[in-house]
Amino acid sequence: MRMAGSTMQKRMLAAMRPAGLGAAEPVRWQQRKAAQTRLKMLEAAVDCLVEGGYQGLTTAQVAERAQVSRGAMHHHFATRMDLVSAVVEHLFYQRMRLFLDDYLGALAQSRDGQLVDLATQAHWRSVQTREYAAFLELAVAARTDAELNDAFEPAARRYDEVWTAEMIESFPQWRDQWEAMKLGSDFAIAVHSGLLLQRPVLGPERIEKVLRL
Repeated sequence: MRMAGSTMQKRMLAAMRPAGLGAAEPVRWQQRKAAQTRLKMLEAAVDCLVEGGYQGLTTAQVAERAQVSRGAMHHHFATRMDLVSAVVEHLFYQRMRLFLDDYLGALAQSRDGQLVDLATQAHWRSVQTREYAAFLELAVAARTDAELNDAFEPAARRYDEVWTAEMIESFPQWRDQWEAMKLGSDFAIAVHSGLLLQRPVLGPERIEKVLRL
């Protein structure tokens, strides 16, 4: 199971790998340094999204938070939309990576192997992360910002396609019930997103009842 999980993880992350990372890990010191600086900027951009929404995601704000010069910022991201496009890819990749780390870790410690329950619980935890909060900011802003949507929608569709293809590949025992499995997955995703947004109103007790249901 551990080897199968590792293979699944490699496949899914390779499919979601941001274009800016290249096909492989950088080898030369200068390339590694540039990659680290770029990652630092992207993580700063995620913080800007969480704290200030999409309007707070500017090259100036990111440069200040990442503690890099405007010149370095311009070298990696010449325009705000270059930055936004990179952040979109980064967020979807990170969401996938964090979910898989959590799910496969829980699976390795589980004795009863309840795959669906473990995956559902891991997904609920995933929507409460900083990365998901930033994702929501982008998703809402993309509804009324055509330029952002041009970057966001293809990445969202690719995420869904990778997720769907991997469920079919990794769990052949469910192929005869694939439509029911996909419906269950879609339902859990929709419910978790809704619970997250309604959490201040519903409170922990009502949320727990819905999660059990």
